[in-house]
Amino acid sequence: MPTPTNAFTVLNHPSLDNSGRGAGLTASSSPVAGLVESVELLRGNKTVGILHNGLLYRLQATKLGKLILTK
Repeated sequence: MPTPTNAFTVLNHPSLDNSGRGAGLTASSSPVAGLVESVELLRGNKTVGILHNGLLYRLQATKLGKLILTK
């Protein structure tokens, strides 16, 4: 049985290199189905709204190239 994922495990994942670019993760090596580049979501904007289960979330790109998702 696989070990449950927790925040510590995710934050220390090898794909995170602390640069904000996730250099260890590429589209060809990603186990995630339906991979979408952030530039496709943001389309040149700093912020984009996302509807999820009837609630509005905001995805925002920071000056340092990080992403913030808020409710």
